Amino acid sequence: MTSYRYSKWDGTQQPFAPDGDELFDEIADSVFESGDLESALRDLFQTGMRSPDGRQMQGLQDLVERLRDRRDQELTRYDMDSVMDDLSERVREIEKNERRGAKASIRQAEERMKDVPPELQEQMQSAMDVVRQRAESAEQKLDSLPPSVAGAVRELSDHDFIDPTARDQFQELLDMLRRQMIGNVAKQAAENLQQMGVEERQELREMMRGMSDLMEKKLRGAPADELQSAFDQFMDRFGQHFGDDPPQNLDELLDQLQQQMAQAQSLMAGMSPEERQQLMDSLAESMDPETLQEMARMASLLQELRPPEELARAYPFMGEESLTLDEAMNMMGRLQQMDMMERSLQQAGRSGELDSIDTDQLGEMLGEDAKRSIDQLEEIARMLEELGYIRRSGDRWELTPRAVRRLADKALREVFGSLAKANVGGHRIAESGQGGEVTGDTRRYEPGETFRPNLNRSLMNAVFRSGPGTPVRFEMEDFEVDRTEHTVSAATVLLLDQSSSMFNGGRWAAAKKVTMALQSLIQGQFPRDRLFVIGFSDHAEEVNFSELPELQPNMWLQGTNMHHALMLARRILTKERAGTRQVIMVTDGEPTAHLEDGVPYFNYPPSRRTVQLTLDEVRRCTTAGIVINSFMLERTSYLTQFIDYVSRINRGRAFYTTPDRLGDYVLIDYINNRRKRVA
Repeated sequence: MTSYRYSKWDGTQQPFAPDGDELFDEIADSVFESGDLESALRDLFQTGMRSPDGRQMQGLQDLVERLRDRRDQELTRYDMDSVMDDLSERVREIEKNERRGAKASIRQAEERMKDVPPELQEQMQSAMDVVRQRAESAEQKLDSLPPSVAGAVRELSDHDFIDPTARDQFQELLDMLRRQMIGNVAKQAAENLQQMGVEERQELREMMRGMSDLMEKKLRGAPADELQSAFDQFMDRFGQHFGDDPPQNLDELLDQLQQQMAQAQSLMAGMSPEERQQLMDSLAESMDPETLQEMARMASLLQELRPPEELARAYPFMGEESLTLDEAMNMMGRLQQMDMMERSLQQAGRSGELDSIDTDQLGEMLGEDAKRSIDQLEEIARMLEELGYIRRSGDRWELTPRAVRRLADKALREVFGSLAKANVGGHRIAESGQGGEVTGDTRRYEPGETFRPNLNRSLMNAVFRSGPGTPVRFEMEDFEVDRTEHTVSAATVLLLDQSSSMFNGGRWAAAKKVTMALQSLIQGQFPRDRLFVIGFSDHAEEVNFSELPELQPNMWLQGTNMHHALMLARRILTKERAGTRQVIMVTDGEPTAHLEDGVPYFNYPPSRRTVQLTLDEVRRCTTAGIVINSFMLERTSYLTQFIDYVSRINRGRAFYTTPDRLGDYVLIDYINNRRKRVA
């Protein structure tokens, strides 16, 4: 009894997702072409596929293109030089507020002087002079500020601010610059930083010193256990600066440092030389000399172990929208993550391994549909394995016998699309006894032959003759029997040219597909027939049918050894007691190799010795009653002349065809020439 289970729709179900058979058919053509299941799976991962409802499942190539489009949107939106504009504007705002505060301090002091009793005015005048002197000093400092942000930061670092707003703004500017400097070392510490006092600066220097010591140990070649122990001690002390997902070993820490420093380098690379220098100077001015010295030591060591330049990239920003320094650094992080994701997608396309893709991060970049696409692609291999089409063999996927049968049936269905147009029709298995296969037509029964009447036609004849009513009385002339065709068992050897030229123009995929279609036809329609396959290039050898889907041309071997192929075919067929014994040879070239004392000899143009030995083997096949039918996928004068010789000697047939019509010729010829109509 069939049972069904229903669940509430939550938007994640895929009711129109392709089933396993459709998925396997999707990779079948690639298997025919390349002979490599893993290559076919990689191709499917790359391009995706169309679902039954017409929607396209995104492949890795689609996701890469979407990622590039998203990156281009960012690049055409923002102007990276605007970072320094923002810093300059901050300095101008600080200067403006400090000037206003200086003037306001004098006004406030003068207002207070008005309310001071006369006897205290002289005493308060000295205080007023101090206020005025401080304001004038502030004005002079502001008047002499260098035009660069770095110079302004340097000069204002020891300035006694009058205006509290200006003081807070300058502290915010310093904090932002320091955050970016410290972010190269410990991003979490930088994000948590508000104001860095003496103790915080000392903690930061000690942390950088510890990192540098670890890197020096690695450069000296310290043993792995010693490095891990030193790293663990480092993290016990400074681990709180590395967030909720801290590195677990020194290599992870170095990777993290490399990525963070690469962000700053990418930011600098996207700016003009003048703006870049101003930013570098501004960042440097925000830190004390001792901390800068530790940073320089650490950066030098990192350059030897994990050069940030390997990840840094100059992004060509072409937009007009402005960015703050914080926003620009975050932008660099997002762009570099996109770059790494693109490399991850491309690597997955080359290897066929999707596990390395961070689907959560991909979903954040491109949306949940992108994440679902990877999940669907991962599901493909699992579904094909569960349905018994593929299986693991070590670290590779391989086809199962069921998959081989499916490939053969698919090939046969495709070829029969043309056969139907040729009015060949289907072919039922022959019944036992006299007559062979039923044709669908009938004839009058002849006394003396086996009495197996077609009851429908015989009954209708009797009713038409005597009229309706019972009982129905039969006369001899009422009986009709099924018209049949004699079917004789056939033994066939298909010679499949594996020379490298067969890989051109779709010849190889077509030849292999037709071979599998012929095998499927024989197994399903003519079970008494036998089919053998021999592949030949520099030499020939029999091919097991299960090996056929992954069979490929011999790209690195020279030669078309028809001599050896015909020799093996003759040895096989002389052992068969079939009524018809034939060779079907599919090739695109003349014989250029022969076998002598078990060793293949190659020569191009074909040598007289090669041609003579090949024609001698044709004569032996002819003497043994073996018919050779040749199907040529190339038409050169030399090949035509040679095949004409073969046909004259053997009295077989020769066909000149193209890859897309090869199936029509081979299967129609096979069916038409294994039957004989009888009355």
